Amino acid sequence: MARPSAARPTLLGVRHHGPGSARAVGAALDRLRPDIVLIEGPPEADPLLSFAAEPGLRPPVALLAHAIDDPAQAGFWPYADFSPEWVAITHASGHGVPVRFIDLPVAVSFTLDRARRERESEEPAEPVLPPVDPIAALARLAGRDDAEHWWEDVIEHRAPADDPLRPFAALADAMAALREDERPADPDPTAEPDIERLREAYMRQCVRSAHRAGHTRIAVVCGAWHVPALADPRSAAADRALLAPHRAAVKVETTWVPWTHHRLAQSSGYGAGVASPGWYRHLFDTAAEPDPLPRWFVRIATLLREAGHPVSSAHVIEATRHADALAALRGRPLAGLDETLEAVRAVMCDGVTGPLALVHDALVVGDVIGEVPPTVPAVPLQRDLTREQRRLRLRPEPAARELELDLRKDSHADRSRLLNRLALLDVPWGVPVPGRESRGTFRETWRLDWQPELAIRVAEAGVWGTTVVAAAEARASDLAIRAESLADVTEVAERCLRADLPDALPVIMRVLDRRAALDADVGRLAEALPGLVRALRYGDVRGTDTSALDTVVAGLVVRICVGLPAACAGLDSDGAAAMRRRLDDVHAAVQLLPERRQDEWYTTLRRLADREDLPGLLAGRATRLLLDLGRLAPEAAAPRLARALTRGVPHRESAAWIEGFLAGGGMLLIHDEGLLDLVDAWITGTPDDLFVEILPLLRRTFATFAAPERRLLGERIRTPAGAAVPIATAEHFDGGRADAVLPLLARILGLADREVTP
Repeated sequence: MARPSAARPTLLGVRHHGPGSARAVGAALDRLRPDIVLIEGPPEADPLLSFAAEPGLRPPVALLAHAIDDPAQAGFWPYADFSPEWVAITHASGHGVPVRFIDLPVAVSFTLDRARRERESEEPAEPVLPPVDPIAALARLAGRDDAEHWWEDVIEHRAPADDPLRPFAALADAMAALREDERPADPDPTAEPDIERLREAYMRQCVRSAHRAGHTRIAVVCGAWHVPALADPRSAAADRALLAPHRAAVKVETTWVPWTHHRLAQSSGYGAGVASPGWYRHLFDTAAEPDPLPRWFVRIATLLREAGHPVSSAHVIEATRHADALAALRGRPLAGLDETLEAVRAVMCDGVTGPLALVHDALVVGDVIGEVPPTVPAVPLQRDLTREQRRLRLRPEPAARELELDLRKDSHADRSRLLNRLALLDVPWGVPVPGRESRGTFRETWRLDWQPELAIRVAEAGVWGTTVVAAAEARASDLAIRAESLADVTEVAERCLRADLPDALPVIMRVLDRRAALDADVGRLAEALPGLVRALRYGDVRGTDTSALDTVVAGLVVRICVGLPAACAGLDSDGAAAMRRRLDDVHAAVQLLPERRQDEWYTTLRRLADREDLPGLLAGRATRLLLDLGRLAPEAAAPRLARALTRGVPHRESAAWIEGFLAGGGMLLIHDEGLLDLVDAWITGTPDDLFVEILPLLRRTFATFAAPERRLLGERIRTPAGAAVPIATAEHFDGGRADAVLPLLARILGLADREVTP
């Protein structure tokens, strides 16, 4: 790279997120002492660069830019400690030097993207060739198949050069050789815009602007691929002509957001995924040490010891030697990540691969999460969410974890409210998961998994309000009004009560009452009831006023009880199966209501069980529910079963009746020999051709029984009537094996000194 002059900037070509590149940029800037630093990045974020000097802004962080009218259209520019751009930003901040972003404005990129989507919606787009990977091309020219290893050996693992600008000059020459066949294209308004050419034209314009502003020592930090284009002496007029047709038609907001090492390890919108950010950070932090390996192996040994693996200091020494030997055999200047992991597996893990997963997650990738100070500009909803997170001590964490809440505690109830409100806003920071067994509804378990993309969701939700509570209330009301079915409205009501949004309840109750009054479909009413009953229960736990909801539930129960018998008549097998699921759901919901609400439901079950024109599946199910409730005497169940199994009833209908009746489990047949004999006699008396027809129904019924229940039923059927079920017989008794237990049993009982007689 040529020395800086008044007419020519110093171009520092880098690979994003490389510790070697970051060290080289730091050394080059120390040598150059520029009077302005220009960095490849979104120029709309220039006002945010001043926050890099604040101690509260700790990488990894990312610049987030999103369209104001469509926050889902967004982009991220992540930075870690070992990112060359971040080193350049902090160098400029620390030396009081102006720093600017010079990439194509995000607003222009978003405008071009919208235009492209519109064209593709009208006609299919032609296939786009994949972008050139310059690192892979250089590796192939060097005779190396693995581009990552080649880059690490040449750049990341090399010791700093005496002249910090020499590596950048060599890399610029290599990139120029790769791009020497490119020819500048004349601007064509009808052609598809080449985004890379636009970016490079805009960067050149920014460099010219810095010269016009009087800066003479200009340092430019950009992707190595762009260096030849920025050194191109083409005229400013040509660049203006290329950029002129493409004006920004989108307004953009930018902010800093926390990032994580796990997210850095994925290919993001910035196209710079890093496979091993934890390893890269280690290389960057130990740059001043003569050998970074011993400290790395010490960290691995500490991690393995904490996980219960026996690792000593001797293992650390031997692993270091092993990795160095592997690197020497492979002709690498320094042991890379592959060599260190192979040494760990061979020396510390005795050849077992399993513990390497722990090392990979905890150290190779790492669980680091960045921090952003509250002074950084953000949408009002994001600021309110940050305040709530601090108040509730519920901060984002890099790794997913489970959070168990006891709603009887005020702080836990507040956390539950926040997570439920965010869920209403489609910000799934927390997802409910099954928790430990509990008889009440006062426990909740959430799986918290913070992802940086949630910042976009928060920005999108900002249209509903400036605080989490206000936004959630507006969103809940809108969901209820636009709901397509009564069940959807009840789901919104349930979520609203979980989130404790009393100001939204009147709107939801009005919609719910109107939908319930106009909906004559008993099936839809039955689908809506369980959610409302759950909402009542959660309202009670949280102390929410649910009197309006209780009135709606009471009306639904009455309407279901009145219309259900008629709705169950004349159904085919599929309709009966769907109605049986609704019947079970309503029954389970009614059990949670006060006793005064239950009597009418039990009367309806009796009417269903007594009707002869009902599908057997539903009549049998209603009979079983009454039997389990004690509303039907056990001796009255046998005649009903007998009638269902008479010769005049089609076998398929009889099998359906049995399916509905036995859906509660097989213990009923085990304890009631009369019912078992009826079923056994009916099955054994079924003709062969009809048995083949009903066999799928029988298999479906008995497959729901637990294995011990099926075994006991088999024993009952095999044993003659009136005989006891044999547990063990004399011919199966092994006296020798039993005698062998006696000495140990005597010691357990403290009888070792006494004589134990077999």
